[in-house]
Amino acid sequence: MIASLYTGISGLDSYQNALNVESNNISNVNTVAYKSDNISFADMLYQNGYGTGTTVDNIAKSHTQGGLKSTSNSYDMAIEGQGFFVVETKNLEANYTRAGNFKMGDNGTLQTVDGLNVLGLSASAPEVIATNPLSTIFNKTHAQFIGQQSITTETEVRSINIRATDYGKSAVPTGTSGDNYKSKVSIISDADALANLYRSQLSLYATNPIEGTPSTTASSSITFDPARINNSTKTLSLYVDGTKYTQDYDTDATTTLKKLTDQLSIIKGYKASVDTVTGEIVISSLKPGIKSEIGSAKIDAAILDTKKIADAVQGDGLAAVISIREALKKAIEDAGGEFIEISNTVSLADEQSLTLGNIQLKLDSINVSTNPFGEFTTDDGNLYIKQGDNRFLVGRVVTATFNDILGLEAKGNNLYAQSVQSGEPMAADSYNTIKNKTLELSNADVGDGLVNLMVFQRSFEANSKSITTSDELLKTAIQLKK
Repeated sequence: MIASLYTGISGLDSYQNALNVESNNISNVNTVAYKSDNISFADMLYQNGYGTGTTVDNIAKSHTQGGLKSTSNSYDMAIEGQGFFVVETKNLEANYTRAGNFKMGDNGTLQTVDGLNVLGLSASAPEVIATNPLSTIFNKTHAQFIGQQSITTETEVRSINIRATDYGKSAVPTGTSGDNYKSKVSIISDADALANLYRSQLSLYATNPIEGTPSTTASSSITFDPARINNSTKTLSLYVDGTKYTQDYDTDATTTLKKLTDQLSIIKGYKASVDTVTGEIVISSLKPGIKSEIGSAKIDAAILDTKKIADAVQGDGLAAVISIREALKKAIEDAGGEFIEISNTVSLADEQSLTLGNIQLKLDSINVSTNPFGEFTTDDGNLYIKQGDNRFLVGRVVTATFNDILGLEAKGNNLYAQSVQSGEPMAADSYNTIKNKTLELSNADVGDGLVNLMVFQRSFEANSKSITTSDELLKTAIQLKK
């Protein structure tokens, strides 16, 4: 009977722990990314054929995926799949969490709500290509947006941002009549056309980031005989990309040829010059990789031959991007503007080894803009700060996992620490997706928790009953002995 008292006590102790565990689960149903605890029991040592009670065998975390909830907070992130965010404690140790309710700290780094730095990969020093060698950062003079593109390869993530000064205001006519003359409007339209082409080529490169081959421009020539023009001509004509251009005879062959050439030179994306002695007009495309259709040239009704000086080579990959960028840069400079392109790169070389550091979010601190702030956005772990139409890559959060995640040591505040049982951390980015403006919810279920509470409560009461029953029997036995 005395043994049954201790058996009942073991039950009270075990189910008190069970009530504590389930109460903790229910109290954390609204804790971001909380992982519920499961308690299991084991029977105790047997003596003379009967057991001596129960004990808590194990209390283990259930690391099942919690539900995902969309939020309006740009800094919120959720892991869908396996893995943990890596954070740095005040003791400069790495801890791990599923809670992605982050913020920007006062020092500009990505932090947890408790002020712990979130660790990841930072963007390298920006690469700058600019008209003005002293321009190494976007400032208020670079008012003209040109383009933006993010490019991901197996080894790196890169953002390319291009701006310019307002060449619409700075452009003035260039050249002379008959020799690559450009009106202000045509200079601006050339730059606009090349900007569109550059954006298109960057987009193609992002889908297939290879080294590739350069793009080249097309060029053709047509000879209008000056003697013939002076003797009998009334009209010169030819087609450029399906559009007919004509010039009536004016004063003399030289004047007529120059006026026709000037018409051709101000076509968007073209330039033209004429040799007034021979009458040869050379028409060149300014857009690398774009075919040029020039022909059907006539002096009145007489058809003239068109000579191909060079066919356009379309090119592809990075080499084509560079070809078009150089043409765009020159067009902006011809318009009196300044071109500037800033590239930010996150190398993935340290991702597998989890060689991580703090991630700086202020743009002035990473030397890309005089304006430090913008809209924070993420794309599957890649971190961007958006200013207007530009989007700057500032870093990448990296996730980690373990051979035995049940062996992680729960530290509170949604943090876990590695242990001997869990093993060393390993990169987990290939096993998950990082969701933007989303939080993972607690995986504790209120319904299951309330049922478990009732079961544990009844078990506790039953063990209490076994103690009182044993006590009554013991009391009766003592009285009989008396």
